[in-house]
Order: sequence, then C-alpha cells, then structure tokens
Amino acid sequence: MPIGVAHAELIAVLAAVTDEDPRVMTVRTGEALPSGSFEMGHRTLQSGLREWIQEQTAHPVGYLEQLYTFADRDRQNEILGGRTISISYLGLVREHPAPGWHSWYEYFPWEDHRKGKPPVFDALVDRLRRWEATDAARQQNRKRRIAFTFGLDGAAWNEDLALQRYELLYEAGLVAEAGATMAENPGRRMFADHRRILATGIARLRAKIKYRPVVFELMPESFTLLQLQRSVEALAGLTLHKPNFRRLIDQQQLIEETGEMASQTGGRPAKLFRYRHAVLEERALSGSKLPLSRA
Repeated sequence: MPIGVAHAELIAVLAAVTDEDPRVMTVRTGEALPSGSFEMGHRTLQSGLREWIQEQTAHPVGYLEQLYTFADRDRQNEILGGRTISISYLGLVREHPAPGWHSWYEYFPWEDHRKGKPPVFDALVDRLRRWEATDAARQQNRKRRIAFTFGLDGAAWNEDLALQRYELLYEAGLVAEAGATMAENPGRRMFADHRRILATGIARLRAKIKYRPVVFELMPESFTLLQLQRSVEALAGLTLHKPNFRRLIDQQQLIEETGEMASQTGGRPAKLFRYRHAVLEERALSGSKLPLSRA
C-alpha cells in the first residue's frame, strides 16, 4: 500500500518450539522473515496478518502482538527509489511440518547459554575488545556497554538484551549486515534488517514469558512438566532451577493434570498436564510469571 513515496508491509516473527529448539518461520531458504503488503480490504492490521499467517502456514496463530514499526531512511528495501515501512508483529504458533523453520540460534549463536558459554562467545568478545580500543575518546563508554550487554567484568548475563547485543555488534561492524565478511560474521545473515527485527522479537518474547503465560501458546495440548521447563529454557537460552520452576508453576495454578501418563525413554512414566484455559482471562489481567531462576 503506497503512503506518499513509501510502501507499507506487514512482517512477521513467527515463533515455535520444537524438540527443545526455539524456531522462527522464514522464507528465501532462511534468509528473510515472511512479509507481505497490507491490503486495504483488511479491517485491521492484526486481522490482515492473522489471515495472511493462516494462508502461509495452514495453522491459526494464537498469540499475536505488534512489535515495532521500522521506517529508518537508511533501511534497505527492494523498491527502486522508494521507501519501505515495515510494521512487525510477533506471533506464537505450534510448528507443523513445513519448510522454512529455522532455529533462532542459527542467527544468534551467542544467545544460547543452556550448556554454558557458547563456542563463539570468547572470539566475539575479543573482537569487541579490539573495536573498543579503536576510539580512545569513546573507549570507556564502549567498555561499559560491552560489559553490560554481554555480562562481563562482574555484570550478570541478561537474556532480555538480545536486541542490544545485536545492535552493539552491528555498530562494531561485526555482523554481515554491517559489512563484516562472511568469515567474520557470527551467525547466519538475513536480508536487509530482518535479523534486527528477529532480535526484537526474541527480546520481546524473553521478557514476556516472565509475566504472561504466553508460553502455553507454543505447547501441545498435553505436556509433562519437564517439557514445559525445557520449552521455557529454549526460549530464554538458560538452564532453570528445577525445584523453583515447579514450585512457581504450582503457586500460579496455571496447569492441571489430564489424568494420563506419558512414557519417557529411560525413566518412569510422567504425568501429563494441560493449561487451565479458565485462568487465561484473569491471569492476563493480573499477570502470571514463569520463573527464570538460574540453575
């Protein structure tokens, strides 16, 4: 839809969790996020996007919220002489067999701390330190920003700062979208600023699961407590404290037993649970937390 000399599009960060891996739906063999023009026939942006997602994925989207409108002048786009304004949304779906799903951590390998420090982490920090020293006037400021965003020099790692970390790497010229060579670029590059938009979605969802029960939009109809914990860990990129996790789940009264059991390889059968839909409205008003206590 033209707006003056601009073109408005909807762009979707569609997240799912499968086999303990947070995934995002992509197009162009993983190089871009799904996007499409906003049609005048759509009553609202959300209704248009819901319809478009269902057409693209053959699956209704559950949770959907607007992320951000990207309209900077220096954005890359495919409109000759024009400008693209992207209205981005975060949608949560249950993955089904379809091409295009890729792990978050293909694009942001430094974000997965479930097994400790990621393999790319130290080399990435070394390159940031070298960039830090290239401007004496800004060196102390850069040093503080690196420490804060990457959890260094006594600062704690904060999983919610996924966007700030990508922005810092972009500023330092350490990602392909900012001119780094493919050999230097950590993680898989994406078209234009789609990796930035994905980082925005990751940061929003990591923050959201702490005070809204949106994770259940990603779960199957029935699940074990371990499956629930592993899904939250996958999204957060952290290992959680099992007793604390289960205690807070009990306190929140978010789930109920189905009366059925699931067989687990190498262990005894585990109880199956389901989300208590009766609490959805009241919890959305009062807030429900899922714990991210470190192990």
